[in-house]
Amino acid sequence: MNRKVELLVPASSLEVLKIAVIYGADAVYIGGEAFGLRAKAKNFTMEEMAEGIAFAHAHNVKVHVTANILAHNYDLEGVRQYLTELENMKPDRPDALIIADPAIFMIAGEVAPHIERHISTQANNTNYETYLFWHKLGADRVVAARELSLKEIKEIRAHIPEEMEIESFIHGAMCISYSGRCLLSNYFTGRDANKGACTHPCRWKYSVVEEKRPGEYLPVYENERGTFIFNSKDLCMIEHIPDMIDAGIDSFKIEGRMKTALYVATVARTYRKAFDDFFASREQYEANMDWYREQIRSCTYRQFTTGFFYGKPSEDAQIYDNNTYEQGYTYLGIVGKRNADGLYRMEQRNKFSVGEQIEIMKPNGENQIATVTAMRDEDGLPIESCPHSKQIFFVELDNGRTLDEYDILRRRENHPIALD
Repeated sequence: MNRKVELLVPASSLEVLKIAVIYGADAVYIGGEAFGLRAKAKNFTMEEMAEGIAFAHAHNVKVHVTANILAHNYDLEGVRQYLTELENMKPDRPDALIIADPAIFMIAGEVAPHIERHISTQANNTNYETYLFWHKLGADRVVAARELSLKEIKEIRAHIPEEMEIESFIHGAMCISYSGRCLLSNYFTGRDANKGACTHPCRWKYSVVEEKRPGEYLPVYENERGTFIFNSKDLCMIEHIPDMIDAGIDSFKIEGRMKTALYVATVARTYRKAFDDFFASREQYEANMDWYREQIRSCTYRQFTTGFFYGKPSEDAQIYDNNTYEQGYTYLGIVGKRNADGLYRMEQRNKFSVGEQIEIMKPNGENQIATVTAMRDEDGLPIESCPHSKQIFFVELDNGRTLDEYDILRRRENHPIALD
């Protein structure tokens, strides 16, 4: 079977979905207002979801919807109604549902028979018999547990039907808990990670001290069944795409359903080019490696690791001495349509000013340096800067530079930022 790989990109909002599509996604995964594991993300109303799916399909991009909570009795009636609405969505329904709970899986088969069912990483999918179990029940795809090595994934591929798909994370934040099953958020704040309300307490700064030995810091460690360490580095497999393809993975998933449009555009664009280069020739992929690395490091991240793909991670996969992100650029806004005066509509994401040097990020991989020569408010009056969050304004750049809708403006930074 000649396998066609998929680049699967997250989207927290309709705006970010459009950016993911324009910047190279083959498929986008999103959450509705209920039953997904990112309750703090903006998420999609049914109207926004319908618009987003129509936009994606117009660009030959698929949309997967998360319904991956671990359900309680009181969730089931709402789940049935929600999945029925997705099945009947107009003008297009979603292409797939991402599910962890067997009850939701069975309900989806009953009320949404035209939507594929994919099994979430939350379901602890660590062996080929589990894949076969889900395949016999009607699953089209299973997301590999993050704790699997490439060797184990390759063994799974050898034992499952050709038509069954394997999805695996290729980039993004790593949960400290086994397959994302963490109780810290619920314990500290009352917000349940398995109900979509994780407050990410693993990113807070901790010291581990034994009760009877105050002041003595103890080592933290992990074993083959799980991890007991906080603040993991971010997964990045941009240098190892050939190994992942060789393992038989069909869908390469970027984590980040709470990330900005700038982050999504940067990572999607970089992996899109890396995949395209690799399938053009191995030599082209290797020749452009420095560009991939530079682009990936230009967006906010917490140092990088290859996770479990090459065996159990060492202590180097964790961050012990700080709780900061590395930040390459500040997100300024997305370019909108051009008005009659030749100025481009913008919605502010961070303040910038007339006379400032910025960078234009284009979907084709090109980055251009430009100077802001003029700004006008919605009434056409000149302004020197855009100080207000989500302020609508119009911008002009030096030398009459032509922009395109969905170009992203950003500003280079050279400082770390503390985690929330």
